[in-house]
Amino acid sequence: MQYEFRPSGVCSSKIVLDVEGDIVRKVQFVGGCSGNSQGIGALVQGMKVDDVIGRLRGIRCGRRNTSCPDQLAQALLLYQSKNETKE
Repeated sequence: MQYEFRPSGVCSSKIVLDVEGDIVRKVQFVGGCSGNSQGIGALVQGMKVDDVIGRLRGIRCGRRNTSCPDQLAQALLLYQSKNETKE
Protein backbone atom coordinates (compact mmCIF):
# COMPACT_ATOMS: atom_id res chain seq x y z
CA MET A 1 0.00 0.00 0.00
CA GLN A 2 1.37 3.40 -0.94
CA TYR A 3 1.23 6.16 1.66
CA GLU A 4 2.38 9.79 1.51
CA PHE A 5 3.61 11.76 4.52
CA ARG A 6 4.43 15.46 4.84
CA PRO A 7 7.47 15.74 7.13
CA SER A 8 7.99 18.66 9.48
CA GLY A 9 11.21 20.37 10.52
CA VAL A 10 13.39 18.88 7.76
CA CYS A 11 14.48 19.75 4.22
CA SER A 12 12.40 17.07 2.47
CA SER A 13 8.87 18.07 1.54
CA LYS A 14 7.33 14.61 1.21
CA ILE A 15 8.01 10.96 2.00
CA VAL A 16 6.34 8.33 -0.18
CA LEU A 17 6.16 4.87 1.38
CA ASP A 18 5.23 1.55 -0.13
CA VAL A 19 4.45 -0.90 2.66
CA GLU A 20 3.20 -4.46 2.20
CA GLY A 21 1.95 -6.04 5.41
CA ASP A 22 4.65 -5.17 7.92
CA ILE A 23 7.46 -4.89 5.35
CA VAL A 24 8.80 -1.65 3.89
CA ARG A 25 9.02 -2.20 0.12
CA LYS A 26 10.13 1.26 -1.01
CA VAL A 27 10.80 4.72 0.43
CA GLN A 28 11.20 7.88 -1.61
CA PHE A 29 12.05 11.30 -0.16
CA VAL A 30 11.07 14.37 -2.17
CA GLY A 31 13.54 17.20 -1.63
CA GLY A 32 16.30 17.27 0.94
CA CYS A 33 19.73 15.67 0.62
CA SER A 34 19.38 13.34 -2.34
CA GLY A 35 22.26 10.98 -1.52
CA ASN A 36 21.32 10.54 2.12
CA SER A 37 17.64 10.10 1.30
CA GLN A 38 18.38 7.49 -1.35
CA GLY A 39 20.71 5.72 1.07
CA ILE A 40 18.08 5.60 3.82
CA GLY A 41 15.51 4.29 1.35
CA ALA A 42 17.86 1.56 0.12
CA LEU A 43 18.85 0.51 3.65
CA VAL A 44 15.30 0.13 4.96
CA GLN A 45 13.95 -1.66 1.89
CA GLY A 46 12.78 -5.12 2.92
CA MET A 47 12.90 -4.36 6.64
CA LYS A 48 10.02 -4.80 9.06
CA VAL A 49 8.21 -1.58 9.92
CA ASP A 50 8.89 -2.00 13.66
CA ASP A 51 12.60 -2.51 13.02
CA VAL A 52 12.83 0.66 10.92
CA ILE A 53 11.01 2.65 13.61
CA GLY A 54 13.27 1.24 16.32
CA ARG A 55 16.44 2.15 14.46
CA LEU A 56 15.50 5.59 13.16
CA ARG A 57 13.20 7.12 15.75
CA GLY A 58 14.82 9.97 17.66
CA ILE A 59 17.74 10.64 15.30
CA ARG A 60 18.48 14.35 15.18
CA CYS A 61 19.96 16.50 12.41
CA GLY A 62 22.33 19.09 13.85
CA ARG A 63 20.47 21.29 16.30
CA ARG A 64 17.06 20.21 15.01
CA ASN A 65 14.91 17.99 17.20
CA THR A 66 14.25 15.72 14.21
CA SER A 67 15.81 14.47 10.96
CA CYS A 68 14.73 12.78 7.74
CA PRO A 69 15.30 9.32 9.31
CA ASP A 70 13.25 10.36 12.37
CA GLN A 71 10.50 11.71 10.12
CA LEU A 72 10.45 8.36 8.28
CA ALA A 73 9.95 6.66 11.65
CA GLN A 74 7.14 9.13 12.43
CA ALA A 75 5.55 8.40 9.03
CA LEU A 76 5.66 4.67 9.72
CA LEU A 77 4.15 5.14 13.20
CA LEU A 78 1.29 7.13 11.69
CA TYR A 79 0.89 4.52 8.94
CA GLN A 80 0.67 1.77 11.58
CA SER A 81 -1.91 3.64 13.65
CA LYS A 82 -4.11 4.29 10.63
CA ASN A 83 -3.93 0.69 9.47
CA GLU A 84 -4.54 -0.83 12.91
CA THR A 85 -7.93 0.88 13.01
CA LYS A 86 -8.86 -0.68 9.64
CA GLU A 87 -8.28 -4.25 10.84
